[in-house]
Amino acid sequence: MPVTVVRFNLVDPAATPDTLSARYRAALEMAAYADDRGVSTIQTEEHHGAANNWLPSPLAFAGAVFGATRKIAVTVSAVIGPLHDPLRLAEDVAVLDLLSGGRLVTVAGIGYRPEEYAAFGVEWTLRGRLQDELLDTLLKAWTGEEFTHRGRTVRVTPRPYTRPHPLLLVGGSSKAAARRAARFGLPFFPSAHLPELEAYYDEKRAEYGTEGWTMMPAAETPLLHLSEDPDRTWAEHGEHFLHEARTYASWQDPPGRGIRSAVRSAATTVEELRAEGVYRVLTPDACAALAEGGAHLVLHPLVGGMPVDEGWRSLHLFGENVLPRLK
Repeated sequence: MPVTVVRFNLVDPAATPDTLSARYRAALEMAAYADDRGVSTIQTEEHHGAANNWLPSPLAFAGAVFGATRKIAVTVSAVIGPLHDPLRLAEDVAVLDLLSGGRLVTVAGIGYRPEEYAAFGVEWTLRGRLQDELLDTLLKAWTGEEFTHRGRTVRVTPRPYTRPHPLLLVGGSSKAAARRAARFGLPFFPSAHLPELEAYYDEKRAEYGTEGWTMMPAAETPLLHLSEDPDRTWAEHGEHFLHEARTYASWQDPPGRGIRSAVRSAATTVEELRAEGVYRVLTPDACAALAEGGAHLVLHPLVGGMPVDEGWRSLHLFGENVLPRLK
């Protein structure tokens, strides 16, 4: 069976507190539905200060998902490492690992928006050094033994459920990220299909004498929405896909950031976006055919402020008309 993912970032540019609360609760109900039907993973992520209400607290959301589910994994891709206190993050991940019985996957990235660093009072130019400290601290903290942190002797409890530690990957699209993953002996999570970077990571692992592996998106990893009438769905809801695509584009376009992402669009209209294929609205038959061709399936039911009832229509089509054909 292919890897199946349901993604949530809880974006809604027109939200009120009431409607956003309803969206969050719907996401938990959708996660429970996905869990019951054998979906592999819930994916979520972290961004701060976005006008469209992009989820800023993925670990809190992951905890709620674990409380509503029994088997499904939650992948946080990514935690923006330098924005977190290392000891507190070690505690939070340990508690979630215990709560879930080892279902949490954490990808630690350094982010690509200087404005997020400014909001937290964290120096952008120190992000690499801070990420190194974070990874080193997490690995030491999860042993349950005393260690030295910023000149103090500390100990983090409780120990996590997973041995030797919760699944932690290093995310990024740069050689620095690949080197960092290799140096710490951690798996590497490129943010796009970058086989040359995977090769560089393997070279550095050999140099450092460490173990590891790469979890990399395929050359094409479209974000999916299911519909019995894709033309109607694009006409009625294409603006939601375009909103997310344009948000990503606005974050990735400034020069000097060197951002490479699996979600990258140059579209400025719904028609252009549909032609690109980064976001796809498929019938259940077309979705099953995509899976039979070996593709991973990433469903994005609440994309860009998508109405909750439309998100449910997509997820039900996936659960009732696609997943049974893949088992």
